[in-house]
Amino acid sequence: MKIGIVLYPTFGGSGVVATELGLALANKGNEVHFITYNQPVRLNLLTKNVFFHEVYVEEYPLFHYQPYELALSTKLVSIVEQYKLDLLHVHYAIPHAYAAYMAQKMLAEKNIIIPFVTTLHGTDITLVGSHPSYKRAVEFSINNSNAVTAVSNSLRNDTLRLFNIKKEIDVIYNFIDVNKYPILNNKICNRSSLALKNERIITHISNFRPVKRIHDVIKIFNKLQKKIPSRLLLVGDGPERESVDRLCTELQIKDKILFLGNSNDVNRILCHSDLFILPSQTESFGLVALEAMAAKTPVISSNSGGLPEVNLNGITGFLSNVGAINEMSKNAITILKNDETLEEFKLNAFKHSKNFTLEKILPKYLRVYERVLN
Repeated sequence: MKIGIVLYPTFGGSGVVATELGLALANKGNEVHFITYNQPVRLNLLTKNVFFHEVYVEEYPLFHYQPYELALSTKLVSIVEQYKLDLLHVHYAIPHAYAAYMAQKMLAEKNIIIPFVTTLHGTDITLVGSHPSYKRAVEFSINNSNAVTAVSNSLRNDTLRLFNIKKEIDVIYNFIDVNKYPILNNKICNRSSLALKNERIITHISNFRPVKRIHDVIKIFNKLQKKIPSRLLLVGDGPERESVDRLCTELQIKDKILFLGNSNDVNRILCHSDLFILPSQTESFGLVALEAMAAKTPVISSNSGGLPEVNLNGITGFLSNVGAINEMSKNAITILKNDETLEEFKLNAFKHSKNFTLEKILPKYLRVYERVLN
């Protein structure tokens, strides 16, 4: 097959999943074309059967906001014609599904048929898509997709609750490539550069937006480190970076926290970790929690959105209500207080991650592709 993948080329979960999916498809012999405004952060262009096409948006004084969806739909038409693509797979309802629909109609005038699959990832539905300014367009785009998938049952239910959807929505979970995790290949992680021998290493990875509740991460860690010697690794960047730094200073724990910024080495960072904290206001799936589990790292998380479908309470970690800082810190201490308990949670997390491997998830996407092509 010749497949066009449209995505946001960022460090977020949707971009990571779309990129990894495309690379997996290419490894299976398919020709994969990534179409977006920047090279995706995890894309290696030296990979066989992989192509990248940049979408340029010309600046024009008339436009207060440059019309990306117009540039994208035009680019899609060009790429489909030039490379004879069989289908498009767009990640995020807006503006990608809308642009794909417009491209489909433009190509139909030339008697070119190009079906498109839309994968819903979360923010496009729960935070942005349900806004009155976009709701009708999102609803239209989903209903006019040839197939629709969602990354969790929670997201599927939210979509059906928020919109008048006539299409069937297939739930296909996010996945991880376990071969990319050093700890699974019996490679020893060197912790000495990050923490003392008696210290636990705690990790949080996000885009530092309010929805991630990163201030809760700091408060949980503050309570935890008073009971158990620990270090906190913060991976990512975003609008709350400065306020988090101030909170660390106020709590006088800045010397125990390491800001690592955005990173493509998430698997190697998690290799050093004893515990992962994800107290988000909402997560459609929580890919980073799954990545932690694949690196044998138990998870302390909120019970919102799709997280209960990933993190099993009392087995791979613990779930708590959003904002339950005291409970989350107590649960963290329960996991970390002795080596035997920690090792049990680590092994449970690792075993559970095997339910979300690339080998199990990829065939589900291929079946959707075959369905729309037939």
